[in-house]
Amino acid sequence: MAESFAAARSIILDNVSPLESESVDLFAAVGRVLVEKIPAPWDMPRWDNSEMDGFAARVADCQLFARLKVDGYLPAETPAVDVAVKPGTAVRIMTGAPIPTGCDAIVPIENTDPGKESVVIQKLVQIGDYIRFRGSDISKDEMLLPLGTILRPVDINLLAAFSRTTVQVCRCPEVAILSTGDELVAPGEPTGSGQIIDSNAYSLAAAIREIGATPKILGIAQDNRESLEEKISQGLNADVLITSAGVSAGDRDLVREILEEAGVKQLFWKVAIKPGGPTAFGLKGDKAVFSLPGNPVSSMIGFAMLVRPALLKMMGHSEVIRPLIKATLKAPLHNKTNKTRFLRVKVEQTSAGLLAESAGDQNTGILSTMIRANAIAVLSAEQTELLVGEQVDIQWLDSCI
Repeated sequence: MAESFAAARSIILDNVSPLESESVDLFAAVGRVLVEKIPAPWDMPRWDNSEMDGFAARVADCQLFARLKVDGYLPAETPAVDVAVKPGTAVRIMTGAPIPTGCDAIVPIENTDPGKESVVIQKLVQIGDYIRFRGSDISKDEMLLPLGTILRPVDINLLAAFSRTTVQVCRCPEVAILSTGDELVAPGEPTGSGQIIDSNAYSLAAAIREIGATPKILGIAQDNRESLEEKISQGLNADVLITSAGVSAGDRDLVREILEEAGVKQLFWKVAIKPGGPTAFGLKGDKAVFSLPGNPVSSMIGFAMLVRPALLKMMGHSEVIRPLIKATLKAPLHNKTNKTRFLRVKVEQTSAGLLAESAGDQNTGILSTMIRANAIAVLSAEQTELLVGEQVDIQWLDSCI
């Protein structure tokens, strides 16, 4: 009996766990999930410094149009050792330079009439103007990035600013991809009558790489024991094995049998969804094994709905399921399958909100509909028909996230 969509997804997510941690260089850490807490090792800024190019001065001396003697110069790289602002004077200062003794405000150069030996104040000055005080951005021991952070370029900037060069992140899974079938040939190879170019391996590898995991294409296994046993054995060396085709009821579909002989415990082998119904999931120890349909559209949608969340969980993500959002139908949608139905739709943003309509022929052999779609409409088994103006649940496809 086929598992429901919700039950199948729960079985998968209950049986996969985040992988162990590894240390990676900072420049390679973007998109990875932190498995350590990172507190600030020091204050940021580490010392009081100037926000602007201008003049370090005493507010008591900065009456409007006051002329102050320029007595010293502090470039950004120079410590303020033995530099002080004396009454009636100002010190020329650059952005980032430490605040000298006696200074209680910075006067930006644009607020002055500067000369070589003196400067005229041309705007009122208040205590603390244009001074970045020590710890005003981040205090020592303040939590910079908590456990589970998905590292973004801004986080990399922050870590680099605190001189981190490596971080501990969750390891990304290696995912082996095996296409099966005597009719398949690899892209670029000559094709004859009845032969089909293996596009599934490439679309799956692209989807795996898109989320940050590592795809490993094993090639094509023929519909015989020797070929399948060899390729499946190779695939079980990876963290995850995905097979494409070979798990339906056909006489030559040997994949399920050989996986079982290889020690893979099958947890389900059919799901009440369309497309993607002949999808199987099993485990060999802690290795996850997915068997997806051979039809390219079914394979892509099965991956998006069932495999992708598992890989994200293995990579340490806490939010692994894309949220369902509501769109209003511009044209009716039908579901006469008694299954959860995934329909390829085009969704547009309008002043009235999101509007959705079918992206075209929903036959699973039609790739062009997949190309035109930017979302998947999710209809439950009970939703046999949704009419114009009704609300439908949608999930954005990858390119729209």
